[in-house]
Amino acid sequence: MNELIKNILEDGKIEASEVEQLRQAIMADGKVDKEEAEALFKLNNEAEEKCPEFQALFVEGIKSYILADGKIDEEETEFLKEQISSDGEIDENEQALLSALAAEVELPEVLADMLD
Repeated sequence: MNELIKNILEDGKIEASEVEQLRQAIMADGKVDKEEAEALFKLNNEAEEKCPEFQALFVEGIKSYILADGKIDEEETEFLKEQISSDGEIDENEQALLSALAAEVELPEVLADMLD
């Protein structure tokens, strides 16, 4: 997984073919773990260009990790807050993630405040 991420970030772009490789690597076992969620945030924060397909994988992957038990607990809230604010901005993909989470569960106040 680390090698795949390194290769993707080499040129600063995430392309559709790379999203498919990521999807296979992340979803291979049918669930997303914390390390995989962190990898998605790393790619989102560090890639200069992201194809539209990446947003779909980003939202699906993080949402799957966070809502594995059907709710957002304190630890998951802290994880999201740290990851989303780590680069000092809330980008389009992170907004899409927060909106997708809000559509399924009530967001903790600190996360709801991040939504536009």
